[in-house]
Amino acid sequence: MKKLSALLLSLPLMLILVMVFCNHKTGKSDVSPYKKCPKNAPPEMSCVPGGPFIMGSDSKRWTDENPPHKVDLSTFLMDKYEVTTEEYQNCVKEKKCTYVRSNYRQMRGPKQPQVKVNWFQARDYCRSRGKRLPTEAEFEKASRGPNGNIYPWGNEKADCSRAVIMDKGKRGCTDKYGQQGITAEVGSRKPYVYGLYDMSGNVHEWVNDWYEKSYTKCGKACLDKDPKGPCDGKDDCPGYTEKVVKGGSWYWNWDWARAAKRRAWRPINKPPHHFGFRCAKDVE
Repeated sequence: MKKLSALLLSLPLMLILVMVFCNHKTGKSDVSPYKKCPKNAPPEMSCVPGGPFIMGSDSKRWTDENPPHKVDLSTFLMDKYEVTTEEYQNCVKEKKCTYVRSNYRQMRGPKQPQVKVNWFQARDYCRSRGKRLPTEAEFEKASRGPNGNIYPWGNEKADCSRAVIMDKGKRGCTDKYGQQGITAEVGSRKPYVYGLYDMSGNVHEWVNDWYEKSYTKCGKACLDKDPKGPCDGKDDCPGYTEKVVKGGSWYWNWDWARAAKRRAWRPINKPPHHFGFRCAKDVE
């Protein structure tokens, strides 16, 4: 009886040893390969956990989104909101950013997104705040989550209840300003996945990547872990003349508000478009 009791008491320890041995033999581990979201993240930023997600689409109209493919990203931080006019103009006052202003009076509000910036101005603002522009892959994951949703809220078609877009002929969800339309103050709609606002609609946003219309042609630079696009995202990239813009805007309809939608434009932003941006940051 004593021997039986001793055997029973030793069974849990034996089970643990077997599990450890099996995990060691198979290479499995309970330790995640991705960094945890920091508890002390800046309050203006949200954490996007590391891991794979579905990027791109099988659209027959927008073939530069083809094919849908799995991309693995490290954990990173993303600004919850688009950079506002007030925030950008404060950077100008600090002499860390160069001046720019919207052509349209109705888009100059302090809490509206700063628009008409070129890619270099967006990059320099983020650097001045100890951040950087997000990569295209980071922006897309932050816009759709890990499972390839069409929009930041799921797969239901975009309308004015969910995003600031052109809906039923109304640009910016209002007919008050005619064909020009209007942007909304940042955060005017409910937060999306990861607690981020306006990832779909309001203003198109610059990302760091140079534009390559074919993910396949781009190869590992667009498909490997933490892809940064052609030339690894460096400022100079021979043979490439356009940067990627993401997210849709007040000016365009539901189709342009999809997470997979890509747009290309010259980084000097001439002739000027009313693009905005937000910043990202690595998790240390």
